[in-house]
Amino acid sequence: MPRISKKGQLMPESPIRKLVPFAENAYKQGKTVYHLNIGQPDIKTPQIALDAVKAHSLEILAYTRSEGSEAFREKLANYYANNNISVKNDDIIVTTGGSEALLFAFGTITDIDDEIIIPEPFYANYNGFSTASGVKVVPVISKIEDNFALPPIEEFEKLITPKTKAILICNPGNPTGYLYSKEEIKKLAEIVKKHDLFLIADEVYREFAYDGVSHYSILQEEGLENHAIVIDSVSKRYSMCGARIGCLVSKNKDVIKTALKFAQARLSPPTLAQIASEAALDTPQSYFDDVISEYVERRNVVVEELMKIEGVKVGMPKGAFYCIAQLPIKDSDAFAQWLLESFDVDGETVMVAPAAGFYSTPGVGLNQIRIAYVLNKESLIKAVNILKEALKVYKE
Repeated sequence: MPRISKKGQLMPESPIRKLVPFAENAYKQGKTVYHLNIGQPDIKTPQIALDAVKAHSLEILAYTRSEGSEAFREKLANYYANNNISVKNDDIIVTTGGSEALLFAFGTITDIDDEIIIPEPFYANYNGFSTASGVKVVPVISKIEDNFALPPIEEFEKLITPKTKAILICNPGNPTGYLYSKEEIKKLAEIVKKHDLFLIADEVYREFAYDGVSHYSILQEEGLENHAIVIDSVSKRYSMCGARIGCLVSKNKDVIKTALKFAQARLSPPTLAQIASEAALDTPQSYFDDVISEYVERRNVVVEELMKIEGVKVGMPKGAFYCIAQLPIKDSDAFAQWLLESFDVDGETVMVAPAAGFYSTPGVGLNQIRIAYVLNKESLIKAVNILKEALKVYKE
């Protein structure tokens, strides 16, 4: 029989999606499943974006430019300007989701066996993207005891080798919800300039910053123009995960010129989704004010309820809509599967994301789960209460 590639064998399963068959079986048994496992917001997509697709007058659904339509990129540049980020439309390449933007970034700046340093836990697909690109992830562990703050910069310095090409952060973070401060960004800026590295920031949750703290983009940091690469997306900002529209942004002309070659190889991003995304940029600030207020309330409910459970530790998110909870168990993979297969309260159970998949260090995060607080407050309270009862039974 022909052999599967080593790269294919090494591709990790999604810690979020691998439990789907067990959830489907739970549905077949008539159970209600509260999904705390995936960052699919229940917030409505802005009507202006949906209406733009309905109202289009296209007679041919043609290719767009490989870098995305000029009108969309112009409006994106205006969006960034409104966020105190000065970029031009030719600093932007529109991609098929933030995922493709990250793949383009890896392809642009790394060769096989190069290294990228990432504070962990991190978005699980970084492991997959790095494997697909032949890149080695070098983790630097952030701890729940420190609320997943940036590890000491000396820890990064110890890991830098001739193979190191970049430091990658997610800000605010998935899965931790941690929001890096301006001071932390400046520390990273200094180290990448000192060692002539790239700093990649996944900023798809930029709008979701809480407690009066503002997001500080790496593109706002002076002197970082040739080092900074931003990954962005409409998925979470406008609750448009299915649009699959993101972008790569950099003032480094060589980065954009090279990434464009990858964009040309896949031809173009989807046309109708760009129309929706361009229209979404006209979403009024009141939309975000309401959404952020809702997420703050959800965060508070989840954290407060989790902290009532004996033996549970939880990080306090300052952004995004995730938190990491440490449970009094040994193996969250087994626990998450057991929740779906063998446990319910009055026909209801919970689906969570085991956190080990958000680390690349073996054996770390085995007793942690990621919770996405993307359900209404009543459902969140129910879900955490089910988790509380489940832990009692599971320990027995």
